[in-house]
Amino acid sequence: MAKYAKWLGGGLGWAVGGPIGAILGFVIGSVVDGSSTAIETYNGGNSSRQTTAKGYMMSLLVLIAAIMKADGRVMRSELDFVKNFLRQNFGEESSTEAVKMLRDLLQQTIPVTDVCHQIRNNMHYSARLQLIHFLFGLAQADQNVSDEELRLIEHIARETGINPADVQSIKAMFVQDTGFAYKILEIESTASDEEVKKAYRRMAMKYHPDKLVNMGEEFQHAAQEKFKKVNEAYQIIKKERNLP
Repeated sequence: MAKYAKWLGGGLGWAVGGPIGAILGFVIGSVVDGSSTAIETYNGGNSSRQTTAKGYMMSLLVLIAAIMKADGRVMRSELDFVKNFLRQNFGEESSTEAVKMLRDLLQQTIPVTDVCHQIRNNMHYSARLQLIHFLFGLAQADQNVSDEELRLIEHIARETGINPADVQSIKAMFVQDTGFAYKILEIESTASDEEVKKAYRRMAMKYHPDKLVNMGEEFQHAAQEKFKKVNEAYQIIKKERNLP
């Protein structure tokens, strides 16, 4: 356990149990049951169901491993994307430790659906939206979101309880096709000017970084990127329609 001390030393909350806890148990070299007793003992028995930064990050690392293996190959560009995210948000030492854990996770069989259900039952909606946003960014790291990656992300989104319209909105931030700005705002191109303005206000509230304020500063940058995409989409539509 010592080599993962920074990530397993506390604050994991609900992530110490269920399939995520079991996977972590294998990663640290301990075969544990569904209650993940070995990890709970190490973590001081923290059973909080609040969405903590560490619980979120552990959940994300497990799903990152699943996405990286989705098309049958682990790309260097994907690993670099994850490394850069971790380094920027957690510093060099913690990111190095997390990458080591990810490499161990890549050797595991990930029960994606079960993991998603655990996340759905314990993680608030805004955090789940941010998780899907990151997975799309990871899939696009090699400039090509494969069909296998897309299907898996859509499966993860569905099983974690994400609204289909929200999935299409986030997807349009990365996979841009005709009308992507309208998809980001979750409206049709036939929407009236007033409907466009209302949609922007609604999406700005949904994706505002303050929704993740309890996750700590390390997640604010990623949240701001999603919020920025909403604003960019609105500006594109305003320019197209000559709106004030």
